[in-house]
Amino acid sequence: MGQDATRRISLLGCWVHPRRSDAGRRRGAVRCGPGSGRPVGVARRRRAVAVCSLAVWLTGALLTPVSAFAATAATPSEPSVRIVIDLNRPVLRLYRGDVLERAYPVALGAPQMQTPIGEWRIVDKQKDWGGGFGTRWLGLNVPWGTYGIHGTNRPESIGTYQSHGCIRMYNPDVEELYERVPLGTPVSIHGDPLQHYRVLVQGNVGADVLVLQRRLRALGWYPGKLDGRFGSGLEWSVLLFELSRGLPMDGQVDRGDLRALGLVQSKTG
Repeated sequence: MGQDATRRISLLGCWVHPRRSDAGRRRGAVRCGPGSGRPVGVARRRRAVAVCSLAVWLTGALLTPVSAFAATAATPSEPSVRIVIDLNRPVLRLYRGDVLERAYPVALGAPQMQTPIGEWRIVDKQKDWGGGFGTRWLGLNVPWGTYGIHGTNRPESIGTYQSHGCIRMYNPDVEELYERVPLGTPVSIHGDPLQHYRVLVQGNVGADVLVLQRRLRALGWYPGKLDGRFGSGLEWSVLLFELSRGLPMDGQVDRGDLRALGLVQSKTG
């Protein structure tokens, strides 16, 4: 046992003789108290060993320099970055924590090719795809298609609603954003998925389909994936719902179905 450990044990009233070389060659007699030399029984000796072992552990913890903990506590984690987009205005806002760091003009999806509303993350970063994707690509984990934040070869479209659902930026802006955001950065896209009405049929994809899936699941009619894809399973759930409400059984979701689902307000008067 090292000298430092022996010193720590003695602070708590326990100490251990080093291995002795007498005729008995005992491994070390545990003695309690400040240097008491009275022999102790085996049971008492074992208890004393246990107590002193605990004392060694506790002493090591208690004597850990306070500065080690202070240094950890004094180093706050850097605020994480996040992206927020409101479809009512074609602007991408970059926040660090709760502080707005930058605001970039963008182009958003056309009414029938809406930018995907929801809570996403950046899962892919690429450079120099060229063409309509410009100089940088930041891919989002949207389950019903390939959507992302990217540059453009049509800078005149920035500030409008002309994209196929992606978020277009000026190339210098997306290059700057690319360096500021790591993989995993949250991207919140706010808006009303049902603002641009369309009759939903099998084969459609989008945030409005995701709203439909969630509503039917909440009512107990849809057990499938929440992926924003109008497949055969969702169509079957729509048919069963229409049957239960006395609606025309066509497997399509029009305004009458949306009202019955409680997704739009019923007509009054």
